[in-house]
Amino acid sequence: MITCENLVKIYKIDDEHEVMALQGLDLQVEDGEMMGIIGNSGSGKSTLLNMLGGLDRPTAGKLIINDRDLLRLTDKELVQYKRDTVGFIWQNNARNLVPYLTAVENVELPMLLKGRYKRDRAKELLEMIGMGHRINSKLNMLSGGEQQRVAIAISLSNNPSLLLADEPTGSVDTKTADIILDVFRELNRNLGVTVVIVTHDMQLTRKMDRVVAIRDGKTSSEILRRSIYSDIMNENTLNETNVEDDTHIEYAVLDNAGRIQVPRDYLDSIGISDSNKLQVVLEDGRIALLNPNRRPVDTKPS
Repeated sequence: MITCENLVKIYKIDDEHEVMALQGLDLQVEDGEMMGIIGNSGSGKSTLLNMLGGLDRPTAGKLIINDRDLLRLTDKELVQYKRDTVGFIWQNNARNLVPYLTAVENVELPMLLKGRYKRDRAKELLEMIGMGHRINSKLNMLSGGEQQRVAIAISLSNNPSLLLADEPTGSVDTKTADIILDVFRELNRNLGVTVVIVTHDMQLTRKMDRVVAIRDGKTSSEILRRSIYSDIMNENTLNETNVEDDTHIEYAVLDNAGRIQVPRDYLDSIGISDSNKLQVVLEDGRIALLNPNRRPVDTKPS
């Protein structure tokens, strides 16, 4: 569904200053996958989402979605891509909804812009995300969670194959966030739509197939599911606080040159704070990273 190879994005601040938001990012997303993207502020995750949505163009590299090279699309083709292929959900509901329209009218609006108005389809989408009873409600009559569910229905109005969400649960409480993630999961299963969600909440990623961590504009690690979501929900004795540890395993990502990004807290734990050098040792089939200024502890019996 999505192929990013050596993706670079540079923002020009002024004539003398530039910011490199993505620094050669590599990423693959399979058709029908539900994937999360995590990372600290400024890591490049929202920049990536904007480019996947056609809201911004890469500076260099390769970005192919549904066999279409987004770097080579004309402005007219890019508009068509945004209208037909991708649905976008923002964290700020003001960007998702028109306040003086009802819920059903908000869902109808993208259809009208495309020239394919179907009220029955709008009602069907609202029923699908559990908002059939609020179709005639306006924005000020809906809670934050209800507004976000309407936003999801809007994003589906033109039958996109790719659904992108930027912190969709950032403005709601934990219980409501859990409900919204369940909606995404059901849409992913029932409609087969590919879902990519940017989030900072690691508790929510337990419902995703795969989580990609971005650090300094590059993919640094992937967190993969050990067991499928239905199995997790059927385990009545599961301790919620241990869900992430029990169901996921994290892998470091190697780039084409064999480089990996080591988390800062890992380096701090072995005393690498003011140096850019590590001792790399191959021992017993393992690669060990050591502080070169520390004497290794001799664990062999004398």
